[in-house]
Amino acid sequence: MSDTISDPKATDRVKDGIDTAREKAAHAYEAARERATDAVEASREKAQQAARQAAETMESNPVGVLVGGLALGALVAAVIPRGEREKKLLAPIGKGVGLAATAAIAAAKEAGKGELEARGLTASAAKSQVRGLLGDMVKAATSAGNAAVKAGSEQVRKR
Repeated sequence: MSDTISDPKATDRVKDGIDTAREKAAHAYEAARERATDAVEASREKAQQAARQAAETMESNPVGVLVGGLALGALVAAVIPRGEREKKLLAPIGKGVGLAATAAIAAAKEAGKGELEARGLTASAAKSQVRGLLGDMVKAATSAGNAAVKAGSEQVRKR
């Protein structure tokens, strides 16, 4: 038996089938590439928009942002566990630092309260602005993620 196809028509059909498959694969690749590029661009635009909005919020209310940053730092510090070695090494230092920090925090709190009150800013207004900023950042990140997932899902469905 021979390993070649002796019928010229069959050979042409096989070649046409290969060419068609190659064209479809190239088209699918290009379409997927375009959708991925669009998703990346949309995500980049959303991130830039969130960054601009965050910058505007920081400029318009730096005290609120500071309070939010301190709250976020405290939350992260509370969530991350301390190791045993860290406890042993830092316990003596921590006591002295803790006393100094307590006094510094009390002084900063009083000074900050006085400054905020003098400017007519309240704690509830600052909290509201921080919540709004964080909410907007979450919405922007969610929107960017959804756009990427949608583009990927569309590509998978078309296969």
